Amino acid sequence: MPMSGLSARTAVYTGTFDPVHLGHIDIIQRGSRLYDRLIVGVGVNPDKQTLFTPEERVQLIRGVARELGWANVEVEAFSGLAVQFVRKCGAMVVLRGLRTLSDMEYEFTMSLMNLNLDPEIETVFLMAKEEFSHVSSSLLRQIAALGGDLSKFLPTAVGTALIARARK
Repeated sequence: MPMSGLSARTAVYTGTFDPVHLGHIDIIQRGSRLYDRLIVGVGVNPDKQTLFTPEERVQLIRGVARELGWANVEVEAFSGLAVQFVRKCGAMVVLRGLRTLSDMEYEFTMSLMNLNLDPEIETVFLMAKEEFSHVSSSLLRQIAALGGDLSKFLPTAVGTALIARARK
């Protein structure tokens, strides 16, 4: 264990999760098997206009976690730099999912910046499963607003909440 008291057995998966979809859920599931403790950090990104409040997003993810029986998954909202939140959680690992080459370029740059901001925190990438590689929250919000079928991409409770919100 490093001198700072950070744990390599705790990982933090950060994102906006607006809304959480099956691609995110797959990363959470897989991450929860790799780490003793996985914290899902629901962030506030000033560059994104979200449909759900941070508190609503936390509640949606907690509902999924309860339904799926993830005993070692915690969900918390945060604002500010993800790397600062990771340190506050006592973790050494930022968990990230990769879908496409454009994700890789963005995430590579972000991981290098995070490493410069805090050299004790490492980024671990999990590749998206093929069936989720095209799924994004922004695309799902658009499909919901236009009345499309979301059942293949979202847990039922999340889909119901998204449809209700998007059609207001």
